Amino acid sequence: MTRLATRDAYGALTEPNTIRIERLLPGPVDRVWAYLTDSEKRRQWLAAGEMELRVGAPFELVWRNDELSSRKEPKVNDFPDEQRMHSRITEVDPPYRLSFTWEGSGDVTMELTPLGDEVLLTVTHRSLPDRDTLIMVAAGWHMHLDTLADRAAGAEPQPFWSGWRRLREEYDARLPA
Repeated sequence: MTRLATRDAYGALTEPNTIRIERLLPGPVDRVWAYLTDSEKRRQWLAAGEMELRVGAPFELVWRNDELSSRKEPKVNDFPDEQRMHSRITEVDPPYRLSFTWEGSGDVTMELTPLGDEVLLTVTHRSLPDRDTLIMVAAGWHMHLDTLADRAAGAEPQPFWSGWRRLREEYDARLPA
């Protein structure tokens, strides 16, 4: 297993308000693309929401982080049981690239690069408004991508909230003030 597939694959700042995080996943690329674009598959690691794959198409992401693992735990009090966000597709190149707006905090690009039997997923979240949001988003993407890596490998994901809390503290220590 490579470094990118491990749980210590932290995101990195590529600009002051941009975080990039990578995961190496079992392929083929069409399988990973389905995890990004199919509502039911995406619900298993990030958020549900039907997507019309065309530039300009609006869609809604619906998070239920308590459902990402069968192991129940207390959630973070500041977060509701369900959270919704309106987005719009800004770029789509199946099955290699998907970009969309992230309500209130920039935009996201997901790129897939086939590497033999595996696929490198690179998530870049740009234009984060402040350091607190950057830390929360970095920890969130990290935990969600760990969940995706587990699901893609056929493993049970770790509980979301305890992992997110730990990662938020770690990103706070890792990212410049």
